[in-house]
Amino acid sequence: MSEETPVEETFISHLIELRDRLVKASIGIAIVCAALMFWPGPAAIYDIIAAPMLASLPTGSKMIATGVISPFLVPMKVTLLIAFIVALPWVLYQLWAFIAPGLYAHEKRLIAPLVISSSLLFAAGVAFCYFFVFGRVFHFISDFSPSSIAVTPDIENYLDFVMSMCLAFGATFEVPVVVVVLVRMGIVSVAKLKEIRPYVIVGAFVIAAIVTPPDVVSQFSLAIPMWLLYEMGLLVAPVFVKATQAPKEPV
Repeated sequence: MSEETPVEETFISHLIELRDRLVKASIGIAIVCAALMFWPGPAAIYDIIAAPMLASLPTGSKMIATGVISPFLVPMKVTLLIAFIVALPWVLYQLWAFIAPGLYAHEKRLIAPLVISSSLLFAAGVAFCYFFVFGRVFHFISDFSPSSIAVTPDIENYLDFVMSMCLAFGATFEVPVVVVVLVRMGIVSVAKLKEIRPYVIVGAFVIAAIVTPPDVVSQFSLAIPMWLLYEMGLLVAPVFVKATQAPKEPV
């Protein structure tokens, strides 16, 4: 029977470590999800998510459910999504704990701020979408709708729209982190990123036109923050690069 080589043992140990980290991340999400189901509950959570749409409809209007199990399944999906967002710092911490042993001390100083900033920026993007974008988009659609049409959104279609928009804005708000990582890894310099700024601005509006509804309000609401966050990344990147440089060896 052949013995395992050190390389094979290391690879297997990494797989076991990855499995353990994924299990811990999943347990964290499950705990948050169970807590949300206990309070405030899936029904109450969906009512909160639906509030921007209901506010744009005539008084007393409600959404409809065309599926038999939709009134049960859709609130459960919303609860799971909220649980993932709340548990995101724990998930990112497990990712950091997995890769941290292979990093130098000066590189580890970059990971912790990135984990914290990534979590905060993603949550900020979702909050910005919910509190600022949804109300304006839904009122715009409601005002544009002809009086001969009764707007009664289906809860599943509404959930798909909300999830796609929240994920789009959450991912968009990660732009500063992407800029910092690209500069820190030496893939591109800050000077080059400043040079291509006009193309980035155009790209922001193209991306916004693709991932948002075909109305000016939502497109500008995504494109302008994307551009501003890009500028923030250009300002922060040199600071991170300087703080995470390897210490100079004594001559």
